[in-house]
Amino acid sequence: MQATAFSPASIGNLGVGFDILGQSFAGAGDRATVRRIAEASVRITAIRNAPVALPLDAEKNTAGAALIALRKALNLPFGFEIELDKGIPFGSGMGGSAASCVAALIAANALLDAPLTAEQLYPHALAGEAVASGGRHGDNIGPMLLGGVVLATLDHLVKIPVPKGWHSVLVHPDAVLETRRARAALKGAYAIGDFVAQSANLALVLAGCQRGDASLVRAGLNDVLVEPRRAPLIGGFSRVRQAALDHHALGASISGAGPSVFAWFESRAEADAAAPAMQTAFATAGFASESFVSPVNGPAAHVIA
Repeated sequence: MQATAFSPASIGNLGVGFDILGQSFAGAGDRATVRRIAEASVRITAIRNAPVALPLDAEKNTAGAALIALRKALNLPFGFEIELDKGIPFGSGMGGSAASCVAALIAANALLDAPLTAEQLYPHALAGEAVASGGRHGDNIGPMLLGGVVLATLDHLVKIPVPKGWHSVLVHPDAVLETRRARAALKGAYAIGDFVAQSANLALVLAGCQRGDASLVRAGLNDVLVEPRRAPLIGGFSRVRQAALDHHALGASISGAGPSVFAWFESRAEADAAAPAMQTAFATAGFASESFVSPVNGPAAHVIA
């Protein structure tokens, strides 16, 4: 028995929702082929298209760790063999480690005698993601499991409704920013006033999505906590962000840990017009880049074979 699943890329944090808010993104993604084996273990036999060496040791790999957690929780008498095909650039801020983890879980779930819901798979995905990021946070995992925009706490996944016409642009420069380095930039004290401002901005974005009110999102999609500390790690960031805003973006910020930059728009036409301008801004800073456009209501991970 075997199954192959695809998990899309994602935008973590969405600026104002550090570690708890994210969006799935159509286009790039990872595939996992999982076989059910008689041996009560988890092993990884191949990782293809990875630009850097990723661990084949299941305990040290996000996909392997997730299936180890699944086996242990369900006390399964059988095991899994995994092959991964990477389609998300390493260190891009597009949720690559989470995508492998989620794709493997979705494929393995299809091989269970009693498959679990996405919400039931979530704790095992958190266990896998922790291997790469060092923490249990679901801002990438939640959107991959449910699709679209998701509020992901340790215990809850809440899908946030968003107007169908809204689109996002993600521009990925030819640069690598590892998650652990980006998280190290966040050390130090923060002013309580900034926490209040960030909470207000998050509330405005969530309310704007719920109501379909772009003016509320435009007022709130401004990261005053994380972006100021990570922006210096991304060459040309301020120019890229401004290029998006000049093309009527509702807001723009760092995708996940970076160095990719995302922006939200009210229409596909606006997103298509902004993408090349954002790439030009990166080029001015000396970076080639590629751009992607997706509905904000992006797809969920799913079985493809």
